[in-house]
Amino acid sequence: MQRRTYLIGLVALAAVACAAFVSGSSPPATAPAAAKVIAVAATAGTFGLPELSKNSQECIDCHREESRAIYQMWGASKHAGANIGCYECHAAEGDDPDAMRGHYDGPPISVIVSPRDCARCHEKEVEEFIGSHHSKGARILGSLDNVLAEVVEGNRAFVTPGFPEGNAASAVSGCWQCHGSQVKVLPDGRLDPATWPNTGIGRINPDGSEGSCSACHSRHTFSVEQARNPENCGKCHMGPDHPQLEVYNESKHGIAFHANKHRMNLDSPKWIVGEDYWHAPTCATCHMSATVNQPVTHDVGMRISWNNRPAVSIRPEVSDAKMGLPGANIPWQTRRQNMYDVCLNCHDQTWVDNFYIQYDGLVELYNEKFAKPSIALNTAAKAAKELPGVDFTHEADWAFWELWHHEGRRARHGASMMGPDYTHWHGTYDVAKTFYTHFVPALRDLIEEAHESGDADRIAAADALQSKLDEILNSDDHKWFLGKMDPTEAARRKEAAEEFKSRYDK
Repeated sequence: MQRRTYLIGLVALAAVACAAFVSGSSPPATAPAAAKVIAVAATAGTFGLPELSKNSQECIDCHREESRAIYQMWGASKHAGANIGCYECHAAEGDDPDAMRGHYDGPPISVIVSPRDCARCHEKEVEEFIGSHHSKGARILGSLDNVLAEVVEGNRAFVTPGFPEGNAASAVSGCWQCHGSQVKVLPDGRLDPATWPNTGIGRINPDGSEGSCSACHSRHTFSVEQARNPENCGKCHMGPDHPQLEVYNESKHGIAFHANKHRMNLDSPKWIVGEDYWHAPTCATCHMSATVNQPVTHDVGMRISWNNRPAVSIRPEVSDAKMGLPGANIPWQTRRQNMYDVCLNCHDQTWVDNFYIQYDGLVELYNEKFAKPSIALNTAAKAAKELPGVDFTHEADWAFWELWHHEGRRARHGASMMGPDYTHWHGTYDVAKTFYTHFVPALRDLIEEAHESGDADRIAAADALQSKLDEILNSDDHKWFLGKMDPTEAARRKEAAEEFKSRYDK
């Protein structure tokens, strides 16, 4: 404990000295050895240590030969320029759960550098990150996503020392690599292969901290330029259920970025939109990076005014409250104003106002026409199933899942980031197709199956489901499907069709 505490003190005091030097104030009184570090750092006017530590130098002497790429990456980093070496980040106490002993002749080290370790120098950034949904990504374990990966797609054939009962390889190499695993340390100090390597954003570390800074700040360069690139977010934010990267690339924002990437000053230490760059925004610009009025934030939820992850979109403070996050006290209106501040660097007030009217309209359409009715139908359908307590055993289960988890998210994310193709053809079109041609027919089949079963409880549940289905399909949103379109709307559609033909049917 004494060694690590002393090390942490040296690094922290160097940072204090740097701040004192810049502000012109005097550093606080400290122990003589630490005072020497402060004096050197203050004289240099830079953050860091006066020289590379002996322990770090020993690491480098080996890794220079054994893992050249890691050595080169570190050498190109700001850490290297500040004499922050391997040991300053990987230092461990002898009683730490993941402490490695005998790796070399020096003191114990830990393979994993957790947010708690990064917080020695980056306290504000880690505090914001820990309060965000990102750091809680591993809490997906136990959700229906994991039922799919571990049971429906997988089995328990992937046996490791830390999991003698086995795991599903589909979850280990899939879900856990984005959401994060709970890293298990074996008795000899090695990390269980089911849980390491892992840079999932919500990784649960042996020291009890949640999250992985290296999910975004790839080791060992920790390049700010790389972190600002949209592709950096695309490791996780892509694919059929949350295609943010694809939506961004389709949008005018993405088009402008790729055309002007060489003008974006992505490696600039100060990176303020409107000052240091203005040709395009990236994911970081909108969700994290500084504006003239806002500092950088590592809580990506502070500029989001809808949470489009659930089956029905909710306000972010609602989901934050469910997870016990500090954002529970930040209303969506405040978060929207934060994003307004970003948008207004390139767009005028009317443009931004009207965008949000369009976006809210799409979310409202999806919520009211499809999400809420589908949830009501799915709830009623469960009791009519042969296996009411088992998910993904009937076509209705799969159709409902696809409708909200994939297609409904695509529609909402497409609208949020101005990707029209994902809003429509990959979004609301697929939502409607699934609802009318898969979900409703599957519910009708389920009703018939229940009646044929002879089970009184299933028959009663099927009758209740039929009543709910009739109610929803006869509503204004869906009665067209029964051939009951409102006469006024039917006349409007006929007029529009005739006008279309007059232009093109020649």
